[in-house]
Amino acid sequence: MFKITKKSFVTALSAVALAIPALAVAQDRYPSKPITFIVPYAAGGSSDTRSRQLAQHMSETLGVPVVVENRPGASGNIGTSQIARSKPDGYTIGLGNFAPMAINKSLYGDTLPYDPEKDIQPIALIERGGMVLAVNTQSPYQSAEELLKDARANPDKLNYASTGAGGASHLISELFKQRAGFEAIHVPYRGGAPAVNDLMGGNVDMYLELASLFIPHLKAENPRIRALAISTEERIPALPDLPTFKELGIDLVGSNWFGVVAPAGIPEDVLNTLNDAVNKALQNPEYRKVVETQGAEVAGGTPEEFKQFIKNESALWGELIRNQGITVQ
Repeated sequence: MFKITKKSFVTALSAVALAIPALAVAQDRYPSKPITFIVPYAAGGSSDTRSRQLAQHMSETLGVPVVVENRPGASGNIGTSQIARSKPDGYTIGLGNFAPMAINKSLYGDTLPYDPEKDIQPIALIERGGMVLAVNTQSPYQSAEELLKDARANPDKLNYASTGAGGASHLISELFKQRAGFEAIHVPYRGGAPAVNDLMGGNVDMYLELASLFIPHLKAENPRIRALAISTEERIPALPDLPTFKELGIDLVGSNWFGVVAPAGIPEDVLNTLNDAVNKALQNPEYRKVVETQGAEVAGGTPEEFKQFIKNESALWGELIRNQGITVQ
């Protein structure tokens, strides 16, 4: 029969005492459980697809599942608000992009359920998607110069499609009008697909939208869309023959962009771990190839750089919204 002596009891107690700190360290090590990645848009769209691709690569680096959850609605405000209200422990992060992070505060004002500057912590910018100016292949305009010449000579003759008031396609089109000095009538649609269909059908004159939406049409055997210019700093590999607006003498550089964000107040070491995981994912050759093939530019960088980027974007588009009197319709 086993007999407990005073010496064996003290030894066992000491072993337990030594194990407790080690257990606590193991439990405190981040991450030690699955991470939720909130996408403020519906499943199946470009935002959702990119988030799932990124989450997979982040999981490999972090050693825990990064699980995507879709929380669509209100131009991204519902999902972004959920990110802002989550516990700042690094186990809830999400997609922070153009509208929720830089536009909606100017459009919604005090009714916005979160403050992107105070309630959200930027982690890293993941990509910038250039916007392509396109017309129907039956259009008389063979170049952006021809389109602008006619538009300037005939105010309000032309119209342009967008995916709705305050979206990237609408705002970049308004900036294009402002910088190039012409007028055109806004024709909003409920999404990119119907806008492209009406462009191909000749029901709208032009459409400024993400390159990823146009590339499949431009590379079709019998394309019904003609690209005239792109809003990137330099030409993109996916469309090497397409000139930038800057090459045409128009000061127009803008993009629809995506990044990763978290609730404000997450610990600095957790923030750095997440930033490192994002940047490693962006260096993955397979991931980079997918992004670049779709006409976007892989980004990356520090939380501070992403924060400054959002600040600059908010200032640019906020001024445009105020000057043009743009409201949510």
